[in-house]
Amino acid sequence: MSGGGLEQAYNAQAGVAQGSRLIVVNHTSPHPNDPPARPPAGDHLSPLPPLLGPVDLLTDHGYCSEAHVKAWEPAPIPPLLAPGRAGHPPTLEERFADPGEAPDTADPVARLDQRLHTLAGQALDAPRQSTVAPVVGLIQHVMGCRHLLLRGLQAVPGEGTLVCIAYHFKRLQVLVAG
Repeated sequence: MSGGGLEQAYNAQAGVAQGSRLIVVNHTSPHPNDPPARPPAGDHLSPLPPLLGPVDLLTDHGYCSEAHVKAWEPAPIPPLLAPGRAGHPPTLEERFADPGEAPDTADPVARLDQRLHTLAGQALDAPRQSTVAPVVGLIQHVMGCRHLLLRGLQAVPGEGTLVCIAYHFKRLQVLVAG
């Protein structure tokens, strides 16, 4: 911290199913931001049977780096790592124009960017921004969990999992009643 001292902080990550908005994987790391470590979501989701497992894995732009793209290329669930913040909305012509195929010599990040700019990639990526944010907002503002009470890399993940379970109870009530 500026002025000396140490603030013990963690970075909580959540993988959320788009349809149900249920948390399918959660992870806590001591890194203050996303890029230092590849998120373990793909590792936790890969062994699921096809009926339960995800079809696509979408991540925020914080995870898009050449190292992450190369590490995830051989994964059974190839992720769509958002390459950057979304800019101004494109014109209709730009939005529905076919970007074509990526050249064979393109680096992994260029291939990923090309995949995201296809019509299928855009259709997959469109709901990404509105999937995790409502879950985080509900946990922070409705449930009042803005920070964890425990300390230490052994205890914090357990408390994070308990918060996710409590969220699931609230969400399942809505899904069953709805």
